[in-house]
Amino acid sequence: MLLPTTLDEWLARCERMHPKEIDLTLDRVQRVKERLAFGFTAPVIVVAGTNGKGSTCAMLESIALQAGYRVGLYSKPHLVHFEERCRVNGEMVAGTDLLPHFTAVEAARGDVSLTYFEFTLLAIARLLASLPLDLVILEVGLGGRFDAVNAFDSDCAVITSIDIDHAEFLGPDRESIGREKAGVMRAGKPVVVSDPVPPQSVLDAAVRIGADLWRFGRDFNYAGDKLQWNWTGRAHRFNSLGYPALRGANQLLNASGALAAFEALRERLPITAQAVRTGLAVVDLPGRFQIVPGQPTLILDVAHNPHAVAALAQNLDQMGFYPRTHAVFGAMRDKDIAAILARIAPLVDRWYFTDLPAARAASAARLAQHLGELASAGPGAAEVSCHADPAAALAAAIDNADPADRIVVFGSFYTVGGVLKGGLPRLSGKHAA
Repeated sequence: MLLPTTLDEWLARCERMHPKEIDLTLDRVQRVKERLAFGFTAPVIVVAGTNGKGSTCAMLESIALQAGYRVGLYSKPHLVHFEERCRVNGEMVAGTDLLPHFTAVEAARGDVSLTYFEFTLLAIARLLASLPLDLVILEVGLGGRFDAVNAFDSDCAVITSIDIDHAEFLGPDRESIGREKAGVMRAGKPVVVSDPVPPQSVLDAAVRIGADLWRFGRDFNYAGDKLQWNWTGRAHRFNSLGYPALRGANQLLNASGALAAFEALRERLPITAQAVRTGLAVVDLPGRFQIVPGQPTLILDVAHNPHAVAALAQNLDQMGFYPRTHAVFGAMRDKDIAAILARIAPLVDRWYFTDLPAARAASAARLAQHLGELASAGPGAAEVSCHADPAAALAAAIDNADPADRIVVFGSFYTVGGVLKGGLPRLSGKHAA
């Protein structure tokens, strides 16, 4: 049997390999990992949670790079290019560099069927393990206990905000979901919990297994004003910090969790105040309340559950006055779409619902139906249109928007990725003659 020779061919093969897109168990990935016989020599930070994982990982990476460390990062999902899932020293890995590792995973798996996520994680992890790194950062995908990333032991775990998402896999409430996220903890190792009000299940799990619990508000905290902020840990402080380059209401929580992880690992990864200041100032992560220059104002945000959309709504509300807000929205049908729409609908004047290129996606027509049901029970209906893809939806929004308006694109990585496929949109609003 001929093996693929390009990354795209390998990815297509991975998509067909396993009967389920999501199959939560560690057994398969652990067996193949053992056959591959590799591991990390550098400290490993694993980041789990519902929201804020990507931002936390980006801040960890940026600060460590500014401290002079060699850093490898695995994150998911990607927006446009698969290679976004792996960065080495701040640069996206080349697809050709991954090919021998895909081949190695294929040879090692034998008759073991791996999901797309399991196969690609093992390939990326093997690549990172082969490099002379000082720090490896692994972002957990769905849950924690059975996520493929949990096949790797960490030197420090970070658990960000926890809210209801993927309820069919993780459970119907924060306690159930927290129990799954807590699966990334390790006995005797630090676990940083940056959720200000964590589920009791997370705290209980830390005690039960004997993890070194770093809890926000007890072991680390922040305070600030409109100009700067300060962070305090168990034994260290960082004063007069500038606000992170990543915008949004929850970024200080994410930054605080990242700094706590560095303090927990200070004997192996000491960092300076200057590395913290510069790292936070230059950190970049597309699609997290990303404001694109031009007219009308364009905001890109991958918020895809009620908690994240509530934060998005808060951020939009703090932007000041705009005559009209246009929303490009596409989402997976297994999300709590009614709750998402309810959180942000009061801010939106016109909706542009879009189909998405994913089997799990809700159709644009179904999203419009959800909004209609919401409108019938509350405020008057906003203007609505449906589109075949995010790029077409954005084009329609740009055509209808005045220069002083704003457009927000949200609901899924697919939605934001769909408008970024051709590069960052360049907006030049129409002006009255």
